[in-house]
Amino acid sequence: MEALWQNFVQWLHTLGLHFGPGAARVAGDMAGEVGAGVAHVAQRMDLASLLALAAALGWASGFRLYAVVFITGLAGLAGWIPLPAGLQLLQHPAMLAASGSMLFLEFFADKIPGVDSLWDIVQSVVRIPAGAALAAAVFGADNATMAAVAGLMGGTLAATSQAAKTTTRAAINASPEPFSNVLASLVEDAMPVAAVWLATTHPLVFGGLLLVVVVLMWIVTWVLIKFLKAAFARLSRWFSGSEKGGLNV
Repeated sequence: MEALWQNFVQWLHTLGLHFGPGAARVAGDMAGEVGAGVAHVAQRMDLASLLALAAALGWASGFRLYAVVFITGLAGLAGWIPLPAGLQLLQHPAMLAASGSMLFLEFFADKIPGVDSLWDIVQSVVRIPAGAALAAAVFGADNATMAAVAGLMGGTLAATSQAAKTTTRAAINASPEPFSNVLASLVEDAMPVAAVWLATTHPLVFGGLLLVVVVLMWIVTWVLIKFLKAAFARLSRWFSGSEKGGLNV
């Protein structure tokens, strides 16, 4: 953590911002203490904590896969969370560059009405299996049984959040104003960070909240499914080239 802080201070110096040696040293010590505290908590992960982390990765992958991969990898690289062996690939510089690039693209695509729904539908073939794979990787090959259980759980949670996100955004896009779409997207941007943090620091609290959220997602998906059907119908007409003819009738 101290090394990360020193790199950050050097970057600020290149921008012309300078701290006194005393202030930099105090801030660096505080950052080191925070990082040590987080690492100490993560090192004490038991089965419940690992399951909570697997559930968080699977659930959050359903609406922000690239953010989950990037944030988890960055946390491991910075030493905030000692990642299990199966997840250490995420902190490789090449993986961080790839996930960061896709995160950048998704950040803007998800805030454009219409484009966000198309993006969600296309990404559904990636998010669900990726959520299952990330959840299974928490346990790795050393515990095949728990890895299989975590994979099934992660895939189911990813499918649940993906369906709820897609139906909700289809309903929001039915409104002509763009602000609710941007607000919903910003909330989703923050969810992966909150989910991973809560799962690693308060796994039991996260488990209880996740159960409630999943039930609410099922209800929302059932209520708003008609908007998703309408979005699929519009895409079908657009790809078949009959949208123009339908408008002229």
